[in-house]
Amino acid sequence: MPKYLTLLACLAALPLLAQQAPKKPLDHTVYDAWQSVANQRISPNGKYVLFQVKPQQGDGMLHLATAANHPLRLISRGDSAQFSADSRFAVFYIKPRYQDVRQARIKKKKPDQMPKDSLGIYTLTSGQLSKYADVKSFQLAEEAPVLAFLGVKPLVKDSLKKAPVDSVKKITTKLLETNKEGARLTVIDLPTGRVRTFEAVTDYQVSKRGNKVAFAVAAAKGSKTVSGLFVYEVAANSLRQLSGGRGVYKNLAFDDAGQQLAFTAEKQPEKALVKPFSLYYADFGADSARVALAPSAGALPKGWSPSGFGKVFFSDNGEKLFFGTAPDPLPQDTTLVDFEHAKLDIWNYKDDYLQPMQLKTLKKDLQRNYLAVIYPKQHNKFVQLEDEYLRDALVAEKNDAEYVLALTDTAKRVAMQWEGGTRKQAYLVSTRTGERIAINPQASKGQFQLSPLGRYVVWYDYVAKNWFSFAAATRQTTNLTKQTGVAFADEENDSPDDPQPYGVAAWAQDDAAVLLLDRYDIWQVNPQTGAALNFTQGVGRRNKLIFRYSLPVEKQKFIGAKDELWLLTQNETTKEWGYYKKKLASAAAPQRVVLAPFSYSPLMQAKHAPVFLYTKANVSHPADLYLSRDLTHETQFSHLNPQQAGYNWLTAGLVHWTTPKGHAATGILYKPENFDPAKKYPMVVYFYEKLSSGLYQYHAPAPTPSRLDIALFASNGYLVFTPDISYTIGEPGPSAVEFVNSGVESLKKNAWVDGAHIGLQGQSWGGYQVAFLITQTNRYAAAWAGAPVVNMTSAYGGIRWESGMSRQFQYERTQSRIGGTLWEKPEVYIRNSPLFFLPQVQTPVVIMANDADGAVPWYQGIEMFTDLRRLGKPVWLLQYNGEAHNLVKRENRKDISIRELQFFDHYLKGAPAPVWLEKGVPAVEKGRSWGLEMSGSQ
Repeated sequence: MPKYLTLLACLAALPLLAQQAPKKPLDHTVYDAWQSVANQRISPNGKYVLFQVKPQQGDGMLHLATAANHPLRLISRGDSAQFSADSRFAVFYIKPRYQDVRQARIKKKKPDQMPKDSLGIYTLTSGQLSKYADVKSFQLAEEAPVLAFLGVKPLVKDSLKKAPVDSVKKITTKLLETNKEGARLTVIDLPTGRVRTFEAVTDYQVSKRGNKVAFAVAAAKGSKTVSGLFVYEVAANSLRQLSGGRGVYKNLAFDDAGQQLAFTAEKQPEKALVKPFSLYYADFGADSARVALAPSAGALPKGWSPSGFGKVFFSDNGEKLFFGTAPDPLPQDTTLVDFEHAKLDIWNYKDDYLQPMQLKTLKKDLQRNYLAVIYPKQHNKFVQLEDEYLRDALVAEKNDAEYVLALTDTAKRVAMQWEGGTRKQAYLVSTRTGERIAINPQASKGQFQLSPLGRYVVWYDYVAKNWFSFAAATRQTTNLTKQTGVAFADEENDSPDDPQPYGVAAWAQDDAAVLLLDRYDIWQVNPQTGAALNFTQGVGRRNKLIFRYSLPVEKQKFIGAKDELWLLTQNETTKEWGYYKKKLASAAAPQRVVLAPFSYSPLMQAKHAPVFLYTKANVSHPADLYLSRDLTHETQFSHLNPQQAGYNWLTAGLVHWTTPKGHAATGILYKPENFDPAKKYPMVVYFYEKLSSGLYQYHAPAPTPSRLDIALFASNGYLVFTPDISYTIGEPGPSAVEFVNSGVESLKKNAWVDGAHIGLQGQSWGGYQVAFLITQTNRYAAAWAGAPVVNMTSAYGGIRWESGMSRQFQYERTQSRIGGTLWEKPEVYIRNSPLFFLPQVQTPVVIMANDADGAVPWYQGIEMFTDLRRLGKPVWLLQYNGEAHNLVKRENRKDISIRELQFFDHYLKGAPAPVWLEKGVPAVEKGRSWGLEMSGSQ
């Protein structure tokens, strides 16, 4: 062949060779730049879309586009964006640069010296962008293009785009002086561009219709500024004072029409030891606000006042004003000398709640208040709805309803220690008379819900395993599900507790029907008669399709009579996801729209247009954002992580096997993208109850809170196996052995599985199972147990410090699945505790046990470590200082990700051991050396 032809042939082959070049394995440097979509929204008219693309660490980007995906603007660091009600404007924070915040933290700046958020306002039609610096918060009116925001510096010109001809005309009126207690409030009527600013503002509220803005002013001492409560009329561009006097103004609330205002305030002298609040009310036909209810008013219980911590809100029709009342706070004894008095907690067996729970809820309890209602236009008619006996009330979505639902577990709380929850009595309480109508005469274990119009209470009774309704008008109780012939509670429940219900999907308009879920189908049930119709026509159960539904429009309260329901669907067998649809009034079977090897998010629908926004993903595709009218013709808005194409990725598939006891079992096997069946691969087994429904989940490489980074391990040449585990009550440990070991043995029949190099990894409940498995078999070459319980006898009586609850319920009734007390079944606790079998361990194991773990006692990891150490077993303990059950701090997540891969690389691939494994890191080197370098390296 002539030389020039040979040269041409070689040049032609270069692109092919480049395409075939091996992809890089993922490493720990890739985390920060890996992206995800967040805070996506669709405009009310369905014509515009916004969303953030956020890296794991660094500066994100806000995208603004038309529904046809014509880009409008990219806003660096734009965050928490919202559309105005008229779909003409987008308003958002602009976060400080990541590097600026980092440098401020390095310099140990005080909070008030840290970089602040700015505010951006983008006009969708003209492309104008306005920016305001130093913003604390903003509010957009729900039904009008009116914006208010607190803490603003002068307007910054748009440096990215030339201002349009019809630029905003700024009208600034300085009403009050600046002081240290408040900040500047700016109100903008977005269509006209009219701006008003007010100083020394401490709190504010925009009315639903955007016609008014209320705000509180706190003047500096000695200032000529007027303190009080003011209302700005947006259309008239006028200001009026509703209440004067220095004090604390809170809980500002308009009615829906913006014609009434209520708030709480206390105007006591600064040195007063007790500062109760008053409830104020203003009808805008009057000149000023009046006191609707004063402290210790005759209508209140003795020693009670309106609460400054209770939410204040009007009923939808504006007739009723809801607020909170509470006993007056106890005066503080200023004569006490702190160092002369004991500091202790006193535990009493008669206490409703354990002392740790009381301390956890102390702030909430100090602010506890009790729902009441007043009728401002009916001579301040007052009705107390809650009290110290009946203190958990639920108001109907359409809060014009006569009744609220109130629950009490008074005198039933001690049993929470071993049951995990309390039995409750439910009442309907009249907002007109205060009458209490008992729904269940005896306290019971149930889930209660009030219908949107307040006509019915529906509840699931855990003992009867049925849904019931109570009609407010007739006071009749009806079993809604007994005649259906199917279970409405978890059919696969494998714990000694009562099974959980599948739940309520939604309500139909006018409370005409409630949609209840069984394992597969959705039932349309008349809450008055109990007449039940299988809304999905049994298609779910016949085809193993799991139908679910959630309301797609923001703040939607119920399903309209003519609405079409888009049902999120998963095929239980193949794990595929998609959507079916059916109109509420239709008698036909649901129609399949899409069912595909992807996972779908719930749909977000435009308020005034049949346009849907959603994400979909699978193991190979990130959760990108899509827009569609029918879910078949879709527009893709984001294209996340293009860098993924340069890395060796992963694939996923279901695997099935039969356990020694004859159980059909399922799991997921992840393989490297470049998998070669002629090679042998080490394998890591990761598990937590059941994970197979996540077959089409995207696994972004990320520093782990303590779980296994599946993408990282698969990319680096590992097989990752995630077996589902079903449990036998009283045998949580042996159940893990039954399913995990048999699944591993099934996979080892494949020549490409390196059976001599298989590892285990689990966190929390998975960590316990790892610890148990290595006491029962030596087939695993390495194990990693995060936050494991190893001694159920010592853990049983402990406290879950994050909640203050006793751990007893967990062992007797829920995840640990023992099914009895320690004194009833001591042998079962011992049989399932790895501690008692540690001499049998031969597997090298790393334990993570953190000193601020609020779920699993830290000493459980210490027990495991010290006992294995005494036995001369290879064991390491990672204790992240001040960290919780799962790691929170990103620097710690990165650290454990490196150590986890190093550990398995050493034991499953024969890689050199790092210093922390080989030699450890002495305390004298803490903070100077981390031992991550390879042993013997310079």
